[in-house]
Amino acid sequence: MEQHRTRPAQYGPRQGRAPLPPQGRGPVAGGGPRRAVAARPATARAPAARPTARPVPPVARAVRALRGMPNPRLTGLGGGLFCAAVMLVLGFLDQMLFGASLTVYGVLFLPVCLLTALWVRRGDLLTAPVVVPIAFAVGLLTVAESGEGVGGRLMGLVTALATEAGWLYGGTLVAGSTVLVRRVRMLRRRRAAGAAGPTGAARGRTPA
Repeated sequence: MEQHRTRPAQYGPRQGRAPLPPQGRGPVAGGGPRRAVAARPATARAPAARPTARPVPPVARAVRALRGMPNPRLTGLGGGLFCAAVMLVLGFLDQMLFGASLTVYGVLFLPVCLLTALWVRRGDLLTAPVVVPIAFAVGLLTVAESGEGVGGRLMGLVTALATEAGWLYGGTLVAGSTVLVRRVRMLRRRRAAGAAGPTGAARGRTPA
């Protein structure tokens, strides 16, 4: 009798067939197969809020505007000539445009005092409050009412100075206050530089 040959069992996957997809990890203790949990997509983070621009206060705007202006340095004599020349020009313009109005002349005198006190150099700060009243009187000759002769002009000038003394004192106060502020700032810078000087020298001497 013929005996049939038995082939050994092939435990590996058969060739030509695609491998089966992986299934669940097996039964759960509570019964039933586990379900494959899909990976959750990463949630996109919300963009950080941009800082809003803060409104610039009006004082800071005024300081920036003053810094942007030309900043010449005048001597004491130069500051007096500048103030007197500007007040003469403004006096002639006041006479032609506003009929020699003393009020307009007084209003224009205030910014001229401020510029004179700002533009005078540090060594001649104390001259600004002195030259400002002189320049006011010089420019006042163009708008003051004058009579006949030299005596009439002098009487008109004295009368205008008496009636417009408020503008004269106001302009002098503006110049004096500006000079005082500049003087205080200059002294603070000198003290800060003097305090930082010995400290920096001591640091330079210490070995690294």
